[in-house]
Formats: sequence, structure tokens, C-alpha cells
Amino acid sequence: MEGRLLLRLSFLLLLVGGAMALLLLLMHSGTQEDQLLAAASSVIGNHTLRKQQKKSVLREPRRGRDMFFEQVDHQKEVPHHPLDPLTIQEFSKVKRILSNYNPDTSSSIHSLVLEEPEKGEVLAWNKGKNPLPTRKASVVTLVGGRSHQLSIDLSSGHVVQDKVSTTSGYPPMTIEDMTAATAIPLADAEFNRTIRSRGVELADLACLPLTGGWYGGPEEDGRRLVKVQCYSMEGTANFYMRPIEGLTVLVDLDTKKVVKISDVGRGIPVPKAGGTDYRYESQKKNQHHKAGGQRLLNPISMEQHKGPSFKVVEGHQVRWGSWDFHLKADPRAGVIISQASFRDPVSGEPRSVLYKGSVSELFVPYMDPSDAWYFKTYMDAGEYGFGLLAMPLDPLNDCPRNSYYMDGVFASSDGTPYVRANMICIFESYGGDIAWRHTECPITGMQIREVRPKVTLVVRMAASVANYDYIVDWEFQTDGLIRGKVGLSGILMIKGSSHESVPMSRGGGNEEEDLHGTLLSENVIGVIHDHFITFYLDMDVDGSNNSFVKVELVKQATEAGESPRKSYLKARRSVAKTEKDAQIKLGLYQPSEFHLVNPTKKTRVGNPVGYKVVPAATAASLLDHEDPPQMRGSFTNNQIWVTPYNKSEEWAGGLLVYQSHGDDTLAVWSERNREIENRDIVLWYTLGFHHIPCQEDFPIMPTVSASFDLKPVNFFEANPILGMPPNFEMDLPVCAAASSSAYGS
Repeated sequence: MEGRLLLRLSFLLLLVGGAMALLLLLMHSGTQEDQLLAAASSVIGNHTLRKQQKKSVLREPRRGRDMFFEQVDHQKEVPHHPLDPLTIQEFSKVKRILSNYNPDTSSSIHSLVLEEPEKGEVLAWNKGKNPLPTRKASVVTLVGGRSHQLSIDLSSGHVVQDKVSTTSGYPPMTIEDMTAATAIPLADAEFNRTIRSRGVELADLACLPLTGGWYGGPEEDGRRLVKVQCYSMEGTANFYMRPIEGLTVLVDLDTKKVVKISDVGRGIPVPKAGGTDYRYESQKKNQHHKAGGQRLLNPISMEQHKGPSFKVVEGHQVRWGSWDFHLKADPRAGVIISQASFRDPVSGEPRSVLYKGSVSELFVPYMDPSDAWYFKTYMDAGEYGFGLLAMPLDPLNDCPRNSYYMDGVFASSDGTPYVRANMICIFESYGGDIAWRHTECPITGMQIREVRPKVTLVVRMAASVANYDYIVDWEFQTDGLIRGKVGLSGILMIKGSSHESVPMSRGGGNEEEDLHGTLLSENVIGVIHDHFITFYLDMDVDGSNNSFVKVELVKQATEAGESPRKSYLKARRSVAKTEKDAQIKLGLYQPSEFHLVNPTKKTRVGNPVGYKVVPAATAASLLDHEDPPQMRGSFTNNQIWVTPYNKSEEWAGGLLVYQSHGDDTLAVWSERNREIENRDIVLWYTLGFHHIPCQEDFPIMPTVSASFDLKPVNFFEANPILGMPPNFEMDLPVCAAASSSAYGS
């Protein structure tokens, strides 16, 4: 063959608009186009990740550690707590056990995590007095088209359970699945000719395998399918802004064959690369954001000259102020908070608040019914693993100084462990906020000015879901409040268009709604979409048996002659007896509070101790409940659900989400209408965003955030931070103010 052909595959874990994908980079030199087309099928199929996966531990450089925190040696790590994640040694042992049990099982691992002990065992365990409960591993594999869930006893070295799933759906794709899916179209001559006909060089091609959901078509039965779409990388790192619009390849993951090629985008140009690069180096070419060459803002940092106030003990136990909780990384949920307790300011005893909290599922439907877009209704956690997409955090930018960084240890598809370094950071945050204050007014003659600064502890991860970046914070406050917060940033998922300006109707009106989004730049449409993040919150408010109480604010009319007032508000409390009583749709004109109380524990004046969930800005799904994506995402039909604790009911979209029919979801479980009063119950809260893109989101979007609170309500006898000391000048370092001339470029 004349010339030399170099095909290099660089695979990155990515996800488009809420679905994980793998970026395929094809680079060649000194070859004719026809040679490249002919060689694609013979060369691409031989590339795998086997060499990389055979390394015992894959890790990235650690940054951000300092003298205040102990180092973690993963090679020597041992479990100290019943909920500690599997260690490298345990991963390796599981791999050996599976290899002896069934070689097919050991080579097709889709999930490998700690099988957490029964809740009763964990609650009864006492460090120093009891040995750790039996360590087990939970493994999900796909063998012969059937999903198996295995339980492995690490003490005996045996598989103690092998359960074949009876529900629809498949485990998430493995890296091998994704690499194969991306390579298969390039082995198809018709696909390669189509790429050339659209004016794109194969050397500039970036292709992404996208999950397609389930729509009941005959081609979907009995096989795993994925859709591949491609972009041009020519002239920019932001290839998401340069789609080859309307070209979709349906691929069978098991047969490794192209099922169908659809090209409905002929005539739609690939958008230009100009103005799409978001990197700092490219921005320095445009100095309009600077004033006379100077920085508009100086660097900022919170300094702690005495060091952080929190400790991380034995790798996973976090202690800060009155809070004590267990923290670990998880390949599906990202971050798991367990056994969060708060030390009572009066008794000094730790009191349980949250047994387990995590992100359970994400649902991201796009609002374009066309052939190349209707299937984009992603489930980030269950289809791909939210934690697997959590990239190393950037010290000083993702997390401030004096942060502690925690790694995730995960398993590849053959069971080999690897380390995701700096996946989680923990830090104290102070933004000048006030914890509580009161200044007495002059007319009383009392000289009182009492103010306390508000400092919080933040646990953070950031999942780079291909184009989108999700920032998830768990914030702990000194007054006993826990805040769950999600921030969205990154790059929009855009649609190529023939329009270079907003189309106008014959009557002069705007027809932008026909674009299914907003025209952001020439030939670039930001498609309307939603983001829903459902949280799993196993509340144990002063004990495991709790009740859900809806406290409605209702208008009460006054009686004739009773008062000059005609109406007022009163609180009407109702205890949810069953699951359906606790299915809540939020409404501005039906204001309520939602309490989880322990009916057996009372304050000194007789109120049941409790916590309440406090929604903030959120959104509800408006899709038809019979629409196939919404059937799979039916856990978003309500913003609040309450279910009795069931160890197997942890994932709102079901254990097997990939191509599921929606037959194993939170909504299905809740239809049983089980009793929930004075029982061990789980609260589910869905935080939502409607996103109509705008030009400020181009080429990369500023972070937008939403949150919810878990707030004490009659949990304490009084303000729990009444004894919190104020700051005094002598406690803080003296810093000289910088002169204005210190501004630099």
C-alpha cells in the first residue's frame, strides 16, 4: 500500500446532553482518502483498551494535599467501617473468585461495588467492640444476553448468590462496548462515503455512542442497541459546536454490526469553528474583558492560618463541628453520605439524621421530536455511571485552599481496579454570610450587637458528562441543616441548522419556536431540554422509625364580628399513612411544609422531633406520562415520594436502566401503596431545571444552580448555635491591603 497509514484511537469517557459517550479521534498522515476509507474496517477493529486495563492500578497525579491531612496509600488500604468501599486487594480477590466461578462472567463486569451489610448490622456495629460485618461484593454482569446480579462472600471466597434479572433493561455499557460501538460505523464504507459527502475529513472526525432509550420497536427486542453521531474537530477543541447534523448510525453492540444509517441532514452545513474555543489561551487574543490590560478582579482565597477545622479519619469518616458522617465515592451515584449524625448541644450525645444520601438518577430529555433527536432522553447514573464521569478536581478553581481530596477506587470491565484521583473535595466555606444576628435598636437604650459568621462544610464532586458538567455539593451547616445543591455548566448540546439568523414569519413574527430551541450563532441551535436529578434520602431522624407529615397552609375565613380581618392562614397537619399519601407535586398556591418526624421522640414541650425538606427553585416534567421516555423517567412525575425502606430499592430508574421499559422504577414501587407511618422510610426528592438556551450560553455556559434543604424542625430544644463564638480581631492574621498598582495582567 502506498504511503503510511496511522490510525490512532484515543478514547475518553464522555456523555452528550446527559448520556455517556466515548470520543473517537482518528488521525492520519500521508495517505489518500480512498486508502483511508478502505483501511478503516481492517485497522479500527483491532484496537482495544486491554493493555491499559491490565495495569493493576491506573491513577492520575495527586494535587492539593497538604500538611493538615494524612496521606492514603491505596495499595495498603484496609476497611475500618462496615460501609467502607472495596479496597484494591478486595477488587483483586473478587476478580480471582469470578474467574474460577465463570470466565464469561469475569470478563463482562458492568458493576462491581461493596454489597453493603444489612442496615441493622451497620447500626448495631460498635467500633472497637465488634468485628466488621462480613465483607461482600455486589457484581452485575451480562452473560448470553441476560443480566446476572451476584453476591460474593470475600471471607469464604465463594459466589453465594447468582440472581438472573426478570425485569427489562440491561446494565450500563462497558468501555469495550463503547469503543466497539464507535468503531463499527467506521468499518462501513457507506458511512465513510457519507462523511466525505458532508465535507468532513475522517482525520477530523469525533464520534459519540449515544444511548437511545426504548420505544417498543421490533428492532429493539432482545438486543442492545446504541446510536452513533459524529462531529468535526477541525479548527476548535469545542467540537460539540460542529455537529454533522442528521447523521445517525444504529449499531448492535452484541453482533458488532451496523443496523441502520439515517441521514436526514443533507444540505445542513457544519457550523463554523470561529468563536467556539472556550480555553483561556484562546481568550487572551481578545482583551475586551480587561480594563487597560489589567485584571478586573484580583485572585481570591479564604485563608485558614490554623488549618481546617474538619478531620477525615481512617479515609472515610468526616468530623466537623457537631457533624460526623461517612463519605465514599461510588461509580454510579458519585458521592454517598452515610450515617450523618449531629452532636446535641445540650446532652452532648450524637443524634442520627441521615442514614444514607446520594444522587439516585438523572433524567435529561431533549425537546426535539425529529429523527436525529427524539431518542436523546438520557439517564446518566443508570446508563453510564455518574461517578465514573467524575473527573479529577482542579485545586484553587474547583476547590479552595486547604481542601481535602478523596479518591475513588473502581473496577474496569474485567475486574481490574483503578484509582480516580482527587474525585471528591471537602472544604470549609465562608462567603461573608451570617449565621445569626441581632442589633438592639437605639430606643431601648441597650447597647447590643451580636453577630455570628456562617461557616459551612462542603463535600463536592464534578461530573464531566461530555458536553455538560454537573457540580454536586453536599453542604453541612453548624445549625444542623444539610443542603443538596446541583450546578450545571459546560457546553450545550446543539443542533446544526441552515439558518444564520432567526427566521421570521410572513406576518413578521418570530418563528424561533419551530427550531425546537434558540439560534445561538450562525447555523447553531441550542435545543430546549430538561434536567432532573433525583436524590435518595434514607432519613433516620433520631432513630429509624419516622413518619411523613404534610403541613398545609390553608386560608381560614374569620367569623362575622370576630376580627377586623377577613382571613388568615393556619397550619393543618396530616400524617401520611401510605405511599400515595406522600406523593407530592409542588405548587405555589398550595404552600406546604414536608416534615419527617420521629413520633416516639418529643421535645420538652411535646413537639415530635423532626427534619423538613425545603424545596428551592425546581421544575416538573411536562411530558405525557405515556410518552416512552417519561415511562422510563416516571420517578419525576412527583417532586417528593416516600417509600418504606427496602435495600433493593435504591435506584429511582431501576437497577437495569439501559433500554428498560420503565417496569422497575420508583413510580412502580410506590404503586404498591405500602404503609409508611412510624416505619423506616426513605424520602426521594427530585430537583429540576427547564433550560431554554440563550446566547450567553454560547460557546460555554455560566453555572446555574438549584438546591434543597434538610432543615431541623423541633429537632433541638433551642437554637443549636447559640453558644457559637463570634470572631475577634486577635483571632485572625493581620493582612496588609494591596495597593491598586498591584493589579496585574
